[in-house]
Amino acid sequence: MSTDASTMPVRAMLVLGTRPEAIKLAPLARAMAAGTQFEPVVVTTGQHREMLHQMLGMLGIDVRIALDVMRSRQRLSDLTARLVRELGEVLRAQRPDLVVVQGDTTTALAGALAAFYEKIPVAHVEAGLRTGVMDNPFPEELNRTLIGRIARWHFAPTATAARHLTDEGVAEEQVFTTGNTVIDNLLWVLAEGTGSSVFRTAAKRILVTLHRRENQGERMRGMGRALTRLAARGDVEIVLPLHKSPAVRDVLLPELEGHRGITLVEPLGYLDFAATLAECDLVLTDSGGIQEEAPSLSKPALVLRTTTERPEAVEAGAARLIGTDPEAIVSSAEQLLDDPVEYRKMASAGNPFGDGRAAARILAQLAEDFAADVPVGLTASGPYSTA
Repeated sequence: MSTDASTMPVRAMLVLGTRPEAIKLAPLARAMAAGTQFEPVVVTTGQHREMLHQMLGMLGIDVRIALDVMRSRQRLSDLTARLVRELGEVLRAQRPDLVVVQGDTTTALAGALAAFYEKIPVAHVEAGLRTGVMDNPFPEELNRTLIGRIARWHFAPTATAARHLTDEGVAEEQVFTTGNTVIDNLLWVLAEGTGSSVFRTAAKRILVTLHRRENQGERMRGMGRALTRLAARGDVEIVLPLHKSPAVRDVLLPELEGHRGITLVEPLGYLDFAATLAECDLVLTDSGGIQEEAPSLSKPALVLRTTTERPEAVEAGAARLIGTDPEAIVSSAEQLLDDPVEYRKMASAGNPFGDGRAAARILAQLAEDFAADVPVGLTASGPYSTA
């Protein structure tokens, strides 16, 4: 540690580049800024530049350093190399006491790797998620697995995620079950009450999000056809915020534009997204975080993927993993739209992802460890110990 913990705040660099990272690190950034134990240094990489900047201020995030790493249609290898290089330069200039990364993005992996190269310990928020299939989701499964080999603190959202880590050999004293910070932020945003729903009718309301790399192309085209079939029922309103990715837009726009019952909108600010989610009846998604948010608001979620790193929602009955086949999508959605008993069963399944106090638990553990009279190295124990 580079400062005297008894007199100086712990300098924590929070690295984020995408909208989900901002959503899930916002509770930590706000809590750090409100207290005296930590000095938050927020660095944005610009991985989701447009989608990110529209919401940072609304979430109460004070950005210290903003990078600009994105290039049109750049390869993952180029993005990763640029991130590690530029984040390394920032770390050498700022010399934080720890680096906090979230989830499984390329920004998170690069932030953890750059910190390791500079011998700065890493805290991983939302650690331990696994599908067991290295390229599905791609590249997220590999990213989070690699971060699991680097991190000093592993803040797992659920007991299942924590068990994945210890099964992989991470020392138990490095793994902490906290709940997911996405629930903290969702409850905070809804309490603010400043968002506006995009839904405009009293029809059965379906919120759809699609963007996964492994679903792009013909799979996503088939999903688009499934949505037009659902819209043709005439009793539903489908809202789909279009991801900025050209690979998503080039497929979905020709399939969905102009169809009655389908509203395509630009990516929503998080306040409006939360209000729209709160007003919907059903969620169809290939996203990750919404699988956690939907059960918090008693919204059944159909997961349009072949794997999920959040099996807790499926096991609880709040979500169903239905794959990408158009027939399965239509039949599963119609069952919930037409069967009140089945719908209530999913809607009342409960939320396995926490109580909204994950950020407080994370900060309490970090504060305890930095205040303790022991070295805070890259790892607490195990083959890479520096203690």
